[in-house]
This record gives sequence, structure tokens and C-alpha cells, in this order.
Amino acid sequence: MQKFSCLVVVLFSLFSLANAARQMERLDRGLIAVKTNDGVFLSWRMFGTDAESIAFNLYRDGKKVNAQPITNSTNFVDAAGALTSRYEVRAVEGGVEKEADKSVNVWESQKWTIPLDRPAGGSNASGSYTYSPNDIAVGDLDGDGEYELVLKWDPSNSKDNSQKGYTGNVIVDAYKLDGTKLWRIDLGKNIRAGAHYTQILVGDYDLDGFAEVAMKTAPGTKDGSGKYLSKGPAANDDDGADYRNSSGYVLSGNEYLTVFNGKTGVEMATVLYNPARGTVKSWGDSYGNRVDRFLATNAYLDGVKPSMVFQRGYYTRMAITAYDWDGTTLSQRWYYNAATSGQECYGQGNHNISAGDVDGDGFDEIIEGSCAVDHDGKFMYRTGLGHGDAIHLGDLDPDNEGLEVWQVHEDKPYGYELHDARTGKLLWRETSSGDNGRGVAADVDSTSRGHEMWSAANWNTYSAKGKILASSRPAYNFRVYWDGDLLDELLDGVTISKWNSSTSKSETLMKLDGSSCNSTKATPNLSADILGDWREEIITHDDSHLFLYTTTILTDHRVYTLMHDP
Repeated sequence: MQKFSCLVVVLFSLFSLANAARQMERLDRGLIAVKTNDGVFLSWRMFGTDAESIAFNLYRDGKKVNAQPITNSTNFVDAAGALTSRYEVRAVEGGVEKEADKSVNVWESQKWTIPLDRPAGGSNASGSYTYSPNDIAVGDLDGDGEYELVLKWDPSNSKDNSQKGYTGNVIVDAYKLDGTKLWRIDLGKNIRAGAHYTQILVGDYDLDGFAEVAMKTAPGTKDGSGKYLSKGPAANDDDGADYRNSSGYVLSGNEYLTVFNGKTGVEMATVLYNPARGTVKSWGDSYGNRVDRFLATNAYLDGVKPSMVFQRGYYTRMAITAYDWDGTTLSQRWYYNAATSGQECYGQGNHNISAGDVDGDGFDEIIEGSCAVDHDGKFMYRTGLGHGDAIHLGDLDPDNEGLEVWQVHEDKPYGYELHDARTGKLLWRETSSGDNGRGVAADVDSTSRGHEMWSAANWNTYSAKGKILASSRPAYNFRVYWDGDLLDELLDGVTISKWNSSTSKSETLMKLDGSSCNSTKATPNLSADILGDWREEIITHDDSHLFLYTTTILTDHRVYTLMHDP
């Protein structure tokens, strides 16, 4: 089965929660206005730094539209609104109305189209290729309180690591939500294209109010100014060198980690990439598949600001390096290397990585599927159940203290299980007859305490205790907050659905235009709370556009933005 990794990035910046040191992004209210049959739907952010007593007033063309300050939600329908209206939201704190951060126009529909500058295709030894939009990470690159999009362009000849062949260059663009392109980075011929190779991190690592962008680079990489990398070890390299072998793999030559200015895309620092390649066969094979399996995440390793965590390998040897950026220097915080079979995190990794404070000490740990690494880079535990495809980290079983990990397994004896995220203790487990490549944990059933869980191993839907709730299952791709209740909805490709626990069937809520990414993995370009209230937006694409969807369903639940929720 061909596998693809999914880039999940959580970004934070300047403000801290009351009585906590962890810094939050400095965002605007993210107000959106959408024309509907009932008028204009309005939705805005509540911050993690807001007092519980905060209220809001809405203004249309300078005139207040709500009779009393809004205290029970962060959305509203203005029945008298029109496409030509302009809106503002103003916070009310202690009875005092604050200034609006901006005014916004009304969208014609809940689909916002973002035009893109599609790179020209090309040809190489494997034939011709074109580009399509792929993974997206977000951050406030220019300090205006709005999210910008960092988009990876995927050439049509990109390869899974198990497949030989040349690929087109990996191109990374930054766009504002109106389609304004801020910059373009060309990673060059010595970075191979494919879902496992380029993992992009975006975050305000030095807490200056502007997000930086970090990724693996190589000789031949050009930054957002169109110049070759020139700092650190890149100062004297040969940018014309071609390190691809006859099968298209890049198994020699320098590897770098570069931090780019988020607003301009200009190189700010470059260091030699660690975990280093070393001997190719030490990662599990000799032809270049497992040596170039990369993962990355942001994590609050000091409890205050985000660090960058880059990983190499998960099938056998696993190595992880944490980096910090202080505005001047890109420094290594720690390095963890599990290189001995049967010990620590060796062979216990997934196609994905998560970060979260699983031991309650205020610092994030790195959750690797069947093992975990503490915030200081020290080994925590291994379950011994081996490699898997999907994990979900959260408070999945509220009766078990702390957080849990739901994991599906691709190593014998396969199957699926729930374990304690702090200790690795198995809470329940079942085996299956073969490679289990999909699995989801989500709260889809209001009659069952905690989250529900299911996977590709069978058709059953399980409770948090492992009890079979139904002999059918919801879609097993992604979960999303979309309607007005606090249950999860399901996102599979371009279909949003809701699980009906009384009928044990999924009901389609909406079909989205555009396409999903990464073949059978059917990932969105992005699903995250980047606008409006706490419900998530979904981005799909065609060859030259992104389609950003937001919900227009009213809710009386008031939750602060998910992007301020550690």
C-alpha cells in the first residue's frame, strides 16, 4: 500500500494565557461575513487570552446591528445585511467598547476562491510534469494579525520513497488570503518531491510578532529573493551539483536546515541538517526508501515559545532533533537517536508525529505512535507494538487521567489499540489479520462517554472502553468541527458527513468543490481554525486556485479559537 504523510502544524506567538507562560499568537478577530438566504452570517474569534466576561458588538456600515452586547456566542445573522455591506466587530470589556481591528466585505458564498501563481511545468529524465497545490501550513507572516498560507506545490511526477524516478523541483509559495503572493522558494534538484520528503514548519519562534518558515534544504535551493542559499555551510557549496543517482534518489551531498523570513522568504540562517543521513542502510534498506522518511512538528519544549522538531526515520532507526531560533541564531536544543534494535524508540514510529503536554509539567512531549520522547529529549516509554499509520492524541477516555493515544498498526500482529499517553500503558487492544492503514478517534456519539474509535481493520465502531457500539463505522479519514454542536463531523476527501448513532449511518452534510491531496490519503490542503469562530475551515484546490470553505451554521457554543488551544 502506498503511504503518504500528513503535515500538521500548530502555530503560536505573542500573548500568554492568564496564569500560564505559553505564548499565543497575536491574531485579529478573524471576522468573516457570508451572504446566506437568511441575510449575512457573521463569525469571529474569541482569544484564549480573553476574559470569560467579554462581549461583542457588531456594526454594519457604521451602525450597530445587535440590540445588546453578544455574550453567548461568536456568530450572528444580520437579517438586513446585503452583499454591499461592510462589517466590524468590537470587543466589550468591563462595559467599555474597544476599537475594531478592521472592517470586512461580504463573501458571496461560503466558498472563498484564492487565485494562485501556478509554477510552469517541465521535463527531466522521467518525462514531463506539471504542478498542483499540495500541503499548506499557516502563520502570520507579516504581523498584521491575519493568517497567510505557506503552500507546497507538488509536481505530477512526485514519488513515494519506495518508487524510483526523477521528480520536478519542490516549490513553496506564501500567499495572503486574497491571493497576493509574498514569495516563492525553489528547493532545487537535490530535494526530491514526495509526501515524505519536505515537511514545512511555520511559527513565531523568536516571539517578534512575525512567523518564520523552516524546512530541509540542499545545494541548489533558492530563497524568496531568487538567490541561492549563502549562509553557514551553504556559503561555499556547489549550487550546480546534481546529487541524484540513476534511480532519482538523493543519497549524497550536503543536507541543510534553513530558517526563512516569513514576510520575504529570504534566508536568515542555514545549518547542516541533523538528524544526518549517515550510512543509508542503517535506516532499514540500502536503496534510499527509509533513510528519507521525514516528520516535523512545533512543540513548546520550554513551556513558553515554540521550538522546531525535525525527525528522520520511523520504521527502524529513529532520530529527532529540536531546534530554536532567537532571531539571530538557529541552535540545536537536543538530539535523540534510537539506533539499536529492540530498544527505546527503535521501530516504534508512525507516518505522523504529535506534540502535547502528556505529563502535566507545562512542557510538550513528542508522541511517536508506539513511543514517546520527553520535552528534554529523553526517552519516555515504548509500547513495543511497532510502526503504524495513524494516531490521535487527546483526552479520548475521560475516565483515564490525562491524555490517550489511539493508534492503528502496520506491524504484526497489526490491529489497533488505545494507550496512556504518559506511560504507554495499554488500555485496550485488538489484533487484525493484516496491515491496518487507517484509523480515527472522534467524539461522534453523544450517548457514549468519551471519544469513539474505528479503523480499516473491520467495520466496528468502538467506545473509549473498547465496547462495540455499532457494526458499521463513520468515514475513516479526518474529523472536523462544522455544525453547531460539540460533536465531531467527518471529512473524507471533499465530503463532510455526520455520524447518526441512532441509525449507525453517516449522513452527508456537504460536498465541496475542488480536489483533495495525496492520492488515496485524500487529505485536504488544510483543515484548521483560521477564520471566524472555533469551527474549522477546509481548503481544497484545482490546478490554479484554492477553495476555502467556512461553515455558516449558527451555534450558541462559545469556544476560544482552536489556534490558542494547546
